[in-house]
Amino acid sequence: MTTFRRPDDNPTRVFDWGTIKWLVTPHLDEGAGLTTGEVIVYPAQGHAPHVHPNEEEVIYVISGEGEQTIGDGPAFPIREGDAVYIPANTLHSTYNTTWRPLRLVVVYTPGGAETGLDGLPDARIIEPGVAPAWSQVR
Repeated sequence: MTTFRRPDDNPTRVFDWGTIKWLVTPHLDEGAGLTTGEVIVYPAQGHAPHVHPNEEEVIYVISGEGEQTIGDGPAFPIREGDAVYIPANTLHSTYNTTWRPLRLVVVYTPGGAETGLDGLPDARIIEPGVAPAWSQVR
């Protein structure tokens, strides 16, 4: 089954560090074997290092600049046009090093584990079509 939707058709996940808009996921799209979405990391923010136990991830930088960590290696710069591959079970994090939003497309395979983010303490779900308000975390 083929599904088409615009980003405003889906809720936005809001966290202290940024937002996620899932676009294709197994829970939204019958038969989908992957998850893809747009992530915005707020200026001077980033998400905590974490692991996807069974999912590979690809990050594509749409715009902005930041730092990426993978495993126990040093942080390295990422910017518009860069792609990063993260193997399953690998610790990683992304941090925005500038004053502009860092916009990413993320793809997980297999998909489905993204629903676990909804249970994080700072997670809020904003209804489709409603823009999240940005706030500075101190």
